[in-house]
Amino acid sequence: MQSVDVTTLTAICHDLQSHWIPARVEQVYQRDTYTISMALRTLKKRSWLTVCWHPQAARLCIGDPPPRIPDTFTFSDQLRHQLNGFALTALEMISPWERVVNLQFAKRPGDAPVWHLFVEIMGKYSNVILTDSKRQIVTVAHQVNASQSTVRTVQTGQNYELPPTLTGTFPKLEEEQQRWQERVSLIPGAIKKQLLNSYRGLSPAVASSMIKEAGLKPQQSTENLMEKDWKRLYELWQMWLHSFESKKFISAYTEDGYTVLGWGIVEKNNNIQTLINDYYTKKINQEKFKQLKHQLQQKIKSYLKKLYSKANNFQQKMEQSSSADEYRQRGDLLMAHSHLWEPGMNSMTLKDFETEKPIKIPLNPEKNAIQNAQILYKKHQKLKRAKGAVQPLLEEVQQEINYLEQVEDSLQQIHHYHCLEDLQTLQEIKAELIQQNYFPSPPQQTQNFSDESQPHQHKSPSGFEVWIGRNNRQNDRLTFRTAGDYDLWFHTQEIAGSHVLLRLEPGATPNDADLKCAADWAAYYSRARQSEQVPVVYTEPKYVYKPKGAKPGMVIYKREKVLWGKPDNISSYLKNND
Repeated sequence: MQSVDVTTLTAICHDLQSHWIPARVEQVYQRDTYTISMALRTLKKRSWLTVCWHPQAARLCIGDPPPRIPDTFTFSDQLRHQLNGFALTALEMISPWERVVNLQFAKRPGDAPVWHLFVEIMGKYSNVILTDSKRQIVTVAHQVNASQSTVRTVQTGQNYELPPTLTGTFPKLEEEQQRWQERVSLIPGAIKKQLLNSYRGLSPAVASSMIKEAGLKPQQSTENLMEKDWKRLYELWQMWLHSFESKKFISAYTEDGYTVLGWGIVEKNNNIQTLINDYYTKKINQEKFKQLKHQLQQKIKSYLKKLYSKANNFQQKMEQSSSADEYRQRGDLLMAHSHLWEPGMNSMTLKDFETEKPIKIPLNPEKNAIQNAQILYKKHQKLKRAKGAVQPLLEEVQQEINYLEQVEDSLQQIHHYHCLEDLQTLQEIKAELIQQNYFPSPPQQTQNFSDESQPHQHKSPSGFEVWIGRNNRQNDRLTFRTAGDYDLWFHTQEIAGSHVLLRLEPGATPNDADLKCAADWAAYYSRARQSEQVPVVYTEPKYVYKPKGAKPGMVIYKREKVLWGKPDNISSYLKNND
């Protein structure tokens, strides 16, 4: 993930100074552990300023509105108490080469600042600190005590001190090419490494884009550079430094991230605030998606492993119980032939009543034939009772396995993060598992579900819509809330998978190709997607029911018909829709 460097921060601050100073603070909201949003209003507009001290994504930019859920963080409560109603009158970097921004707040524009909010964007050391006019710390996002850092402590009540200044040579626009070239090439090595070692304030991202724009490679040695290479590289160096003076930046996406210098443009974005917000929102969501999916998969895998073992044990007991009648039959044989018993016998071989085949019956030599028969009758009764007790337990375990396999299939369908819908779908799955007691309840609500995630939507050959649930929340919603009287409901037969709706208008009749298409989608979004053919049932939604006490997504149906779905056909449907 690309970090906000001095160049980017300068561009962001210049844009904020141009469009959002002065502005009144109307609200402060903390979105998560690392991010606050401040509602700013000018004479012409209103928006939210994102202030983030995330270790990999620290930033300052105009961002999205916060979710409509309660804010329970202490830091934002303290900021609200101090800053609400004040005016943001200044926003400036404390030094041209330091990634620390001082946001100043006064009662009204033109007054002396009452509060200073220092936003330190320094990777894992990022922080946000509120001080009064005398620079005494009032509240801080992350307190740092002496045991955590021997260089600099940050705690409420103490005077605010700036981070330790960078050492080394800072870039200067006045430096001539010869002196600059001598400094960079003094010790032979890779050009990127030498640039970063020779000057402070130059980020790896800027160095890489500069070298690439010059037609060079980062690992190329300074000893192998020709005069024209040095000249072109120096020209770009000067262009970079001129951007600080002119405050002219060109924001755009690149192959590896983004730029504010106009080098290596893949997609232009003239609004730097939108670019920064979109880039880091997507990157953070990707990380959340990856972590959450792994967490859910591991939890489901663990539960299923235990359930499979439990089901196997119950199945073995059921198989043992099936031999209960054998003990009764042997007892009957002993009772019928008790006169053949002799003291000390270890076994008796008797003919079966029906087949007349010889059956060897082990005996307890200390007991007579009738007593041995009584032992066999007791075993028969015990196994018979066990069968009646184990059967409902096995059914209960199997229902739980079916449910978790359905959840696992939903997770497998979401391969990678593409949009916010993907993350929200996973969050809904976790919320469902919390509700079903597979996860402990969180101490506070962290996700807003007022905007429900949406199912996949595709087209059939005749143009009818095919809707596919992405998790059990969507499955239930599709089946019991969305489905109309004329729609058709599809699901793989006795195989975990998504609920699929073929949406039909009144009077519309799907042809075989439409039915086959819906069946193919149901087969593709199931645990049997690797199979060549998958049995798929379809019926009217009114014939689909949720049993009392059933878990989310689990249904029964009747009056169904069966089709064979082919998951391999999905690629052709996608190609035709494109």
